[in-house]
Amino acid sequence: MSIARRAATLAVCAVVAIMGLAACSKASPSGSVTSTSGAFGAVPPASGTPHAGTITWAESPGGAPTWIFPVTPSADTTGGTLLDFQEESWRPLYWYPNGVAPTMVPSMSLAYPATYSNGDKTVTVRLKTSYRWSDGQPLSSKDALFYIDMVRAAVKESGSNWGYYTPGFGIPDQVASASTPNATTLVIHLNKPVNPAWFTDDELWAISPMPAHAWAKDSPTGPILDFTNPANAKKIYDFLAKASASTGTYATNPLWQVVDGPYHLTSFNNTTGGYTMAPNPRYGGPHSAVVPALKAIPYTSDIAEFNAVLSHGIDIGYMPLNDVPQLGAVKAAGYHVFGYPAFGFADAIYNFADKTGDFNNIINQLYIRQALAHLEDEAGYIKAFFHGAGGLAYGPIPSVPASPYAPKNAVINPYPYSVAAAASLLRSHGWTAAPGGTSTCAKPGTGAGECGAGIPAGTKLAFNVLYASDPVIFGEQLTAWASDAKKVGIDITLQSGTFNHVITVANDPGSPKSINQWAVAVYGGYGDALYPTTIGIFSTGGSLNNGFYSNPQADRLINASVTSNNPAAVKTEASYLTAQQPGLFQPNFDFIAVWKKNVSGPPIAFEAMTQYFLNPELMYLTS
Repeated sequence: MSIARRAATLAVCAVVAIMGLAACSKASPSGSVTSTSGAFGAVPPASGTPHAGTITWAESPGGAPTWIFPVTPSADTTGGTLLDFQEESWRPLYWYPNGVAPTMVPSMSLAYPATYSNGDKTVTVRLKTSYRWSDGQPLSSKDALFYIDMVRAAVKESGSNWGYYTPGFGIPDQVASASTPNATTLVIHLNKPVNPAWFTDDELWAISPMPAHAWAKDSPTGPILDFTNPANAKKIYDFLAKASASTGTYATNPLWQVVDGPYHLTSFNNTTGGYTMAPNPRYGGPHSAVVPALKAIPYTSDIAEFNAVLSHGIDIGYMPLNDVPQLGAVKAAGYHVFGYPAFGFADAIYNFADKTGDFNNIINQLYIRQALAHLEDEAGYIKAFFHGAGGLAYGPIPSVPASPYAPKNAVINPYPYSVAAAASLLRSHGWTAAPGGTSTCAKPGTGAGECGAGIPAGTKLAFNVLYASDPVIFGEQLTAWASDAKKVGIDITLQSGTFNHVITVANDPGSPKSINQWAVAVYGGYGDALYPTTIGIFSTGGSLNNGFYSNPQADRLINASVTSNNPAAVKTEASYLTAQQPGLFQPNFDFIAVWKKNVSGPPIAFEAMTQYFLNPELMYLTS
């Protein structure tokens, strides 16, 4: 399971792997990175005496929460809704990341590590006894089962009712039955074996226990129902979903005041998306000695947010990438600065179904995709366009943040930047590779030294690239790539548009009428799950497979990642896809967090903000 983050901010859910905190916070004397290691700035150790107060946090443009019920529809599955809003009040079974590392944080998880038996078809989860609901009731295994049954009811009505849903895989489709033999134990029986690493990291992780004793009803004053009865489950789901759609009642509806997380909602502006939260005194997880209240301040533009930072008007904010040259001014305004790439990948999507100029047959040739990869100067882009604030990524698992699942070709570029190498590949496969002109297929056919299946003689190596105009780095990278491509006779026509326009056109499953209107599209990327399989993204027929990539070997490896008992199967999958280049993998820019010097706490709390996770309960004000 992955949460799509095809958005201008490359946002949403991700995790990152083992890396020492010292390495994460090390910076050059100037305070900016001098290589493509990913880190930008530094995180100081916790210091000062905690004081009561309210932390103000900058809500980015378009980041307003739109759904409060933890069974979240696809359309509302965003970082602003899940990571910055819902999970402040309702925590998942397992918590990550550990700073910038995509590893589970046992102390912040509601449950102990899951155990597997019966040939990996039975999963047992034991909940901790230290967590309670804010009304005093203990958190129980029934609350976790309640979530599963609500998901089942949701997707029975429509698969789009749960953003994490992958038909046929995981929760709920692979759950044959589930039971709660005691108050702290959940047992899940699956209809076929699963890869334990995948099921724990990507499926159990998604379960957020919900207060069955307060929510399992079909009306505000109705009795508590047996939610394990499918008919009742439907009524309960419909009631809760309807309540969640009423954004204007979020702060007044008593349903949403029963929480197990560190905060409960006190006000919500359904026009701007701004909200305030107060600490939950019964929260059973780690927290600072004096937990601050939280106030989310919405901004309509990055310019407005950055002006608030420069004027010392927000406690926790961010530095837009194009404002990195103003690092000195941010520090002078009294802020700490730290940036790091989120765990995931950005890519230019290839449209394997576009028949315009036989592009479908052209891009289906591996040597073409290899040549296009050789024309991408990732290190140069990070230096020139990211101002040093970015990390290299050659496949679906990036080089940074470091992951235990990263194959060798994720950290050593298999197709290093070389115009000469690209030209050689084209010429050795029957293309004229005319520098400055447009290359044509001179040797059609499927034999050695020929252009490949479906490419007639005289076919031009020319295609269009549709990209979102914001952020500007999309256009900057593509302009440089197209310029180098022209040196080997690849004629790329760049076409910019709004984000909404691009995602509407460049979506083969959702917009079949526009299949032949785009060859390549750029508008974001994906956040990797803790176990970073690309099921649904590069698997044949995947709901997020926007360019209709299809490769039988890739399908076999992706299937093995979720069904075999090999914990490293996903490494093999990622290695193959990195070599195959189903899309043009691009460098990941840093999300750069800034916070006032009177806001302190453990470094992992501030590092996690670069992964789009907000943990104000770990922070405190020193004045």
